[in-house]
Amino acid sequence: MTQSRFTLPPSVEDIEAMAEEALASLPKQFLEQIRNTAIQVEEYADDETLREMGIEDPFELAGLYHGVPLIHQSVGNVRGMPEMIYLYRQPILAEWCETGEDLTRLVRHVLIHEIGHHFGYSDEELDAIDAAADERH
Repeated sequence: MTQSRFTLPPSVEDIEAMAEEALASLPKQFLEQIRNTAIQVEEYADDETLREMGIEDPFELAGLYHGVPLIHQSVGNVRGMPEMIYLYRQPILAEWCETGEDLTRLVRHVLIHEIGHHFGYSDEELDAIDAAADERH
């Protein structure tokens, strides 16, 4: 296990910095496709979001993509709210504590998962991609 650089629980700002670092490491062609997508780190998903998703335990949601996936966008779409990727600090930290996974890798994983939704992948498709990647390593 890697030694942690944190002596206190990582803050929202720490998670934001990790997300920005992960984002900067993505290939240029992906960055171009998500350039209008904002990333927001919050403690938990709000009650309305949890209710809409049918989730009772806020620790079950570490990230969320909110927007119209690229495969459903057209020039005729009128955009209201900007596309957003939410990362939820408390569920991410809970998973970090439970699994012992490197926090930077975990934040990167959640971020990339949500970017996958931007590209139109379902949770099932992203899980299959993750499983295949795990088998290769």
